[in-house]
Amino acid sequence: MSLFPHPDRFERRHIGPSETETQEMLKVLKVKSLDELIEQTVPAAIRLKKALNLPPAQSEFEYLQDLKKAALKNQVLRNYIGMGYSGTITPPVILRNLFSNPGWYTQYTPYQAEIAQGRLESLLNYQTMICDLTGLPIANASLLDEGTAAAEAMNMFYNEKNKRANAGEEAKEFFVSDTVFPQTIDILKTRALPHGIELKIGNWKSFEFSENTFGVMLQYPDSQGNVSDYRAFVEKPKPRDLCLCRR
Repeated sequence: MSLFPHPDRFERRHIGPSETETQEMLKVLKVKSLDELIEQTVPAAIRLKKALNLPPAQSEFEYLQDLKKAALKNQVLRNYIGMGYSGTITPPVILRNLFSNPGWYTQYTPYQAEIAQGRLESLLNYQTMICDLTGLPIANASLLDEGTAAAEAMNMFYNEKNKRANAGEEAKEFFVSDTVFPQTIDILKTRALPHGIELKIGNWKSFEFSENTFGVMLQYPDSQGNVSDYRAFVEKPKPRDLCLCRR
């Protein structure tokens, strides 16, 4: 055993409080043990009456060996799932500098143990690149998922369209192509309800804009894999109308 142990070991940062720290916290709470604390705080009706059926504990090395054995049973088959989940070719430069760079998927805030930090930073870099390539002042790179980004865009368009409207005269209709991913449509329905937004879901080829339309959502490529030419459609609305074409 080292005479000079490192003060910041992995176990210290990730396993949790020590026995001494636990006893100090229990003393502050005026209970004698963790079991007594659980008895006082967790209703008996939702507590498991028997011990968990868990295998013997493993070291990290043993666990990784078992994980590798299980991974060898996987078979790579042809994917027909669609709906936004499609096979792609990832350039080596992206694979090396993004996917293989732990800075993009390792949490680095002690209060928020998730991978969102690095992901959001990579999205910011992507947005910056798109702005540089297109000359646009702003580029949207989603939020934490596609459906949330769609809902936020709908709300943004609703507020922009109606910021000068009198109460009761707001444009309420938001058209959504029926070839938008169904999981995205479900989130739009949920977010539209509290705002009183009327979703119109149907065929974009036959949709006609009205004074009550404040925006539309299209999919490109759509849920059926089609890459449609939307140019004539997006030229239909008058200048005061708002239109969202989403990739």
